[in-house]
Parts: sequence; C-alpha cells; structure tokens
Amino acid sequence: MRIEKTTVQIEKLVLYLRGKLLKMGSRFAQADLLELLDQFPAVAIVGPRQVGKTTLALQLAQILGKESVYVDLENPRDAIKLSDPVLFFENNEDKCVILDEIQRDKRLFPILRSMIDKKRVPARFIVLGSASPDLIRDSSESLAGRIYYKELVPFNLLEIPADSDMNTLIIRGGFPDSLFAKSQKMSSRWIESFVQTYIERDLPLLGLPISPTDSRRILRMLAYLHGEQLNYASLSKSLGVSAPSVKKYVQFFQHAFLVDLLEPYTNNISKRLVKSPKLYIRDSGLANHFLGIETYNDLFAHPSVGNVWEGFVIQQIKSILPDNAQMAYYRTSHGAEIDLVISLPKNVTIGLEIKFSSTPKLTRGTYEAFDDLKLKHLYVIIPTEDSYQLKPKITVMGLKAFMEFFQSKFGQ
Repeated sequence: MRIEKTTVQIEKLVLYLRGKLLKMGSRFAQADLLELLDQFPAVAIVGPRQVGKTTLALQLAQILGKESVYVDLENPRDAIKLSDPVLFFENNEDKCVILDEIQRDKRLFPILRSMIDKKRVPARFIVLGSASPDLIRDSSESLAGRIYYKELVPFNLLEIPADSDMNTLIIRGGFPDSLFAKSQKMSSRWIESFVQTYIERDLPLLGLPISPTDSRRILRMLAYLHGEQLNYASLSKSLGVSAPSVKKYVQFFQHAFLVDLLEPYTNNISKRLVKSPKLYIRDSGLANHFLGIETYNDLFAHPSVGNVWEGFVIQQIKSILPDNAQMAYYRTSHGAEIDLVISLPKNVTIGLEIKFSSTPKLTRGTYEAFDDLKLKHLYVIIPTEDSYQLKPKITVMGLKAFMEFFQSKFGQ
C-alpha cells in the first residue's frame, strides 16, 4: 500500500491491524503509528534501547509500501552519509528516511525542519531516539508542529504471543531479548549486559554527570524504593549527595526511560493529601535484576513482592492508556488510600486497588478513599485469572481480563 492511499484506506488498515495484534504477538503502537504517519511529515519513536524501535520502524515503512532508507547514527559508515545532510535528504526526498539514535547528532533537527518545509508530505521521516523529548530539546524547538512523539514501551501482557505467560513477563520484563530468551539464565545475562551498557555508555552520552559506579549504586537503591513514596531528603542522606542532586539524577533516569514517577491525586479534594510521588523501576525485569529476583519462587519469598506486582500492573495498564488519560495514586494523611486512579475525559474516574493475592481483603482506608473520590466502581487487580464481584461496585479481576475490558471500553 502506498502512502498516497486515502485516509479511509489507512483507517481500514489500522482497524485490520488492531484485530490481528493478539494473534500476531505484535505491538499496539504499530496501529497508532500508521495513523500518525498518514498525517505528520515526521514521527519520532522514542524509548529505551533494545525495546524494538528499529524493527517497528522498518515494519511500518514496509506496511505503507513506501521505499525507505535506514541510517544508524551509531554506525560510522552510516554517519559518513550525513556528512552533507542537505544533499542526502534531497537525494532521498521521495523515500521514508529512518534516522536511528537521533540524539547523537542534534544538528540534524533544524535541517529536518528546512527539508520538511520545502516538501511537506506524510511519513517523510521516522526518527528513533533512546531518550525522551525533554533530553532531545532541539527537536521540540526546531520541529514544532511538524513532528509527533510516540513512546514505545516494552512488551505488555496483551502483546506477547499465546505461548508466553504472565509469570515469565513479570520476572524477565518486556524487553524482547530478555522476554524471549531461551532460558532464564540467558535472560539474566542479557539484562546485566543491558544495564552495564546503559550505565557505562548511554547515560554519560545523554549527559548524566556521574560515574558509572555511582549510577549503578543509585539505581540499585532506587530499586529498593520501588513502589514507595520518594523522599529526596532521606535518599540524599543515604547516598551522601545533596537533595537537589538526587532530584536531578532521578529526573534524568526518568527521561532515560529507566524509572517512572506516579504523582499523587490532587483534583478538588478537600483532604490533607500526601504530596510526594511514588517511584517505580519501569521494567519489572530491571527491577528484579537489582533486587536479586530470578524466578517466580524468588518473587514469592521477597519482601518487595507486593511492590513488584504493583509496579508491574501500573506499567502494564499505562501501556494501553489513551493519550488523554492521567494516572495518579490517592493517599490522605489519615490513611485513606487507593493504589491507582485513572482520569479519563468526560469526568470518568476509575479506581484500582492492586493486591498480590487470590483472596484480596480491602482495608477501611480503601473504602474511605472510594467515598472521597465518589467512584462509581472499584477494580481489585490480582495475579490470577479469576474475576468475581467482591461487593456492590467492587469487582476483583485478573490483570489480563482488566486490560482487555479497559481496551474494549476506553481504548482509542
């Protein structure tokens, strides 16, 4: 199919792909990106290394039927091609140019703007980067209105092939080379190699001003805070560095797709609310690596089992949320608490309590939070496939069942 095909044809292709994703073990982002490439001259796919950005970009160009040219800015031979980028782009103006690891050459952004303005057609550039737009500042300044950013996250529960299971995904995480490794031993080796490369090469390249040894030490300490409220002053004392420096490092790891912060819910509640964010290692495989968890039995015996499950559930659900959704947690100084609050358009608010138990019990604080937020329904997410009504307006559901339910009711 050519990019010149009508929008109606593109929409039909998107719907077809959405219907096939579960059977193919493909990526949900693929359908969204097809729609974006039908509109924007440049689309940026950002996400951590080894998450599958290059593979996805090449698949997209093939699906659209548009001839493509791939340039890896980490490959010296490819970098030479861009010694005169204007000439290179002009010679390939009818192709989809895929630029991998764009953060290595920020001088390209104003040139891309110029090329797009001279010939503005959909899917002219696919830009890949291993850092958030906040770390690649030049692109947001030079390509405003010409580029759309789409984050590619590790595989989620609805994307994995039928012969994979949730327990493996929890332990190994969603990076393809870890998840689909031939054995747990090979998965563990891949994660260690990934961490070492990220710490020793990628983070300094992105501008992190500390040594690899300190990076590893901080990340390990953050892993032990996985699922906990983030107290910069306490973390500062433990690390022996200033609180502003700790905050800067955490923000950097966040922009490098290693950690995530879940902010407290603050919408029109006349209560004394907790104000500190909760911190999570984004990929459960990385969290388990730093916590020393290698098997599902290890997870059962680990004191952080509840927090690992909570972080896993939150990242899984985040991966399927529409762009206009917001996530937060709710906690008051008097103990009213709900693990996850999802705010959707039209004043739709969904509450989730996350329990690593097949027979979950809710506390008085959960019921108080339910009343505070005036929720119409609360979902309790458990690690089994059971689904049942716990009480009126309270449903217990397995994670996969909830994700499928959410997709059917609120998916884009």
